[in-house]
Amino acid sequence: MSIVIEPAVLEQALAGGVLIGIAAAGLLLVNSRIAGISGILADATGRQASVWQWAFLLGLGLAGFAATRLGHAVPPALGQESLPLLAVAGLLVGFGTRLSNGCTSGHGVCGIAQLNPRSLAATAVFMLAAGITVFVTRHVLGQG
Repeated sequence: MSIVIEPAVLEQALAGGVLIGIAAAGLLLVNSRIAGISGILADATGRQASVWQWAFLLGLGLAGFAATRLGHAVPPALGQESLPLLAVAGLLVGFGTRLSNGCTSGHGVCGIAQLNPRSLAATAVFMLAAGITVFVTRHVLGQG
């Protein structure tokens, strides 16, 4: 069984990856901060909140909104799932983020770029958990 990925999907993924890299590098250059979304959110809702944190978080939301307005499709998996399931998934991700002292953006994008051993290990665990989840969902539970 082979997987065929349309060139337009690859182009969008590449463009998204480049934009994430630019945003992470820009935040590091301008504010000397790692672009770990969970850490930025925690700081923005804490006592030491800064305008840049809220601007960064708002930009994340607006980027998705703008992409749909420009004709980019919402990932099909998001449109098929129920809101309660997505909420539970979000809570589990938040729990894992706190457990690993960082999120996929902080460890996976910034930490790996710095060859941080803790980030390499955390990202390996994220990817393993994702693979197991997909396997269980598709082959054990028969969904998808």
